[in-house]
Amino acid sequence: MVTDAQQACFEAGIKFGSLYHQFAGTPVSPDSTRSLEAAMAEAIENQPFCESVDVSIDDERVAAAIDHENGYTELTGSLMTVEMRIDYEGVTARTRMEMEDGYPLMKLLDIDE
Repeated sequence: MVTDAQQACFEAGIKFGSLYHQFAGTPVSPDSTRSLEAAMAEAIENQPFCESVDVSIDDERVAAAIDHENGYTELTGSLMTVEMRIDYEGVTARTRMEMEDGYPLMKLLDIDE
């Protein structure tokens, strides 16, 4: 039998997979980071059990990643930090994706039962 805490963690994984693979490769520039952050958060918050999503795209990293004259780059995990809170049957899972050792690591921060 799956516990509510395990299901909350599973739901968090689904949301991270959706967020990352839906938006990776999206064109982004320093002028569009705020609107992209909002669009990403609002899209993922539509999913069941998703209480909150906070996407933070680093403007300086975006600017540094632009390597052509068109003024944008592709969104990757190295350009953003994401925090999510999933509530499932009274269990809250807090998660974060951030750079760790050169890799955008998605991790479970806390479970509140």
